[in-house]
Amino acid sequence: MDSIAILGGMGYVGLVTAVGLADLGYKVISADISEEKVFLAKQGKFLIYEDGLEELFQKNKERIDFTTDIGLAVLDSSIIFIAVGTPPRNDGEADLGQIIEVAEIIAQKLNEYKIIVVKSTVPIGTFELVQDILKGYGKVEGKDYDLVFNPEFLREGAAVHDFLHPQRTVIGSSNQLAARRIGELFNTFQSPLIYTTIINAQMIKYGANAFLASRVSFVNELASICERVGADITVVADVMGMDERIGRGYLQAGIGFGGPCLGKDLQALVKMAELFDYDSRLLKGVLEKNIQQRKSIVRKIKRALNNTLFHKKVGVLGLAFKPDTGDVRMSPAIDIVKELINSGADVIAYDPQGNKEAGELIKELKLSEDPYEIARGADALAILTGWRDFENLDWLKIINNMSGNVLVDAVNLLSPEIINEVGFNYIGVGR
Repeated sequence: MDSIAILGGMGYVGLVTAVGLADLGYKVISADISEEKVFLAKQGKFLIYEDGLEELFQKNKERIDFTTDIGLAVLDSSIIFIAVGTPPRNDGEADLGQIIEVAEIIAQKLNEYKIIVVKSTVPIGTFELVQDILKGYGKVEGKDYDLVFNPEFLREGAAVHDFLHPQRTVIGSSNQLAARRIGELFNTFQSPLIYTTIINAQMIKYGANAFLASRVSFVNELASICERVGADITVVADVMGMDERIGRGYLQAGIGFGGPCLGKDLQALVKMAELFDYDSRLLKGVLEKNIQQRKSIVRKIKRALNNTLFHKKVGVLGLAFKPDTGDVRMSPAIDIVKELINSGADVIAYDPQGNKEAGELIKELKLSEDPYEIARGADALAILTGWRDFENLDWLKIINNMSGNVLVDAVNLLSPEIINEVGFNYIGVGR
């Protein structure tokens, strides 16, 4: 049976992939340069929160090793998965620095034929770059290695479920034998295996994320119109979603998309189009609406507080970019909190999983481990992440602790009728 190395193995994609492959019965080496993450992982502790991950690890821990020695992981494996980050540069292009670093290490350590599988989302031209690096060390494609692109379609908060129950598995390669061998890793899944070219697989990944981001911006645009004409976007979107041509997914009006995937990949796709002499106005519009949506939430809070945020106390519920994860990377909530603080507001926030990471991003932000504490003396509250736990809070207790009564529900989590009965001035999105 193949032994598998996961490079970048302590991130969301890498760690879930490592644990998932171990659950399929494979011996896995999860390699990462972070000494802290590897040290904790060897004790069965992870710095990321993902539902079901620790339990699945405990079930399969005998098949997983963790190391900071990436070269050793390369030497001791027959299949190498690359799952490092490709964060956005200032100009919107994907930063391929980590891809280049691991490609250099692989090229130096490659001692026998191996299949190199990229899971990181990378733009057109990346595989040619990796080939050039390997060629520079005398490695020959087809003899020393083959390249495969196997994009991930994991949703943070449901990543373990998505790995074990994929809707499809996409495998892109110019070598059919290498592609089939990777397909065999996943042949126990009851879902289609799609074999195609690397470029097709790259565009499948970018296209999927661009489409999902577009749906989010579309429903937020529709919500803006609903606010002006007096309609309720929650009703409108729900009934729209009954049409099987549309579906209900990603039709939740709110603060816009965020996190480490949709915005980053959409920016990269727009930039990639420009490099190939195409101006994607539609996708640029999706990005622009997403930025404006965050600003509109700040405006709602400000208007409700007599058009000033200076010296106003605002309690914030939710900092992660979505519920069921502690990930605050590129979270709309973080941008909104920064703008509130920059406008003079005194902000105190609570997130069930994201407090530590948010505090590292915003040093001026006050944090609490108690959702009721943030309401004490607050002029306004803002719900910025749709954690279901927030629905079950004692809202009468909360309003009795506040100085004001403004509640901006930026994710339409609560019932306006119930909350207004308690005494709040409820303000939602598109309703």
